[in-house]
Amino acid sequence: MKNQDKWQPSKFVYKRGKLVGSRNMKEVGVGSRLLADLIARFYDDSLRKYARGRLLDLGCGKVPLFSAYREYIDDSTCVDWEKGSHKNEYVDIECDLAGDLPFKDSEFDTIILSDVLEHIPQPDRLWQEMNRILAVNGRIIVNVPFFYGLHEQPYDYYRYTEFALRRFVENTRLNLVQLSPLGGTPEIIADISAKHIQHLPLIGSALASAIQYMTMLFVRTGLGKKISAKTSQAFPLGYFLVAEKKEKD
Repeated sequence: MKNQDKWQPSKFVYKRGKLVGSRNMKEVGVGSRLLADLIARFYDDSLRKYARGRLLDLGCGKVPLFSAYREYIDDSTCVDWEKGSHKNEYVDIECDLAGDLPFKDSEFDTIILSDVLEHIPQPDRLWQEMNRILAVNGRIIVNVPFFYGLHEQPYDYYRYTEFALRRFVENTRLNLVQLSPLGGTPEIIADISAKHIQHLPLIGSALASAIQYMTMLFVRTGLGKKISAKTSQAFPLGYFLVAEKKEKD
């Protein structure tokens, strides 16, 4: 990654030893705190387990996960779209993520694709490219939204079910290590409500923050966990996936 010495946290920060969504409203809107916290939790756990060697951060933006993986890897390469909306000084290579990736076969041990897959017009091609440049025993770590509003228009193309995600993994002959829903009905209601309420004059931000905070407290209770887990099967807020490349038979 370019200019590592100048890197600053953006979307995610460490607080009390745990990765969470930033409370800086310039980085994470008040209505997106709950989802940012959920995503952060999964990456914090998975990067500790799976990040290693040569890491590729695809669609890296401001490289918000750098602090979560830097101590586990040997080096990182940050890639973002040409003419992308998240210009910064950390990007090593700009290219079209929907085309051929400018890397050698088996070049990386870890690939991160965070909040990117929904913006790829030909996702099967990207999965084939990721498989090509992934080393044997390497892992791809992905998160995608599901019940989520349009964003980065007009470059927001898809929402993926767990069956579509499984298909990508199977078609590239990768092994599925983990496929988990990110939240269920309580989290969806809180997320949608907060995103609308935050625009109310004077009290909007405070109400949006309170709704998400109370929901997170609820889903930590026994009843809340059961409702979230059960409803997440049909009503996921998003998905988190880890896939691994094994040697061919």
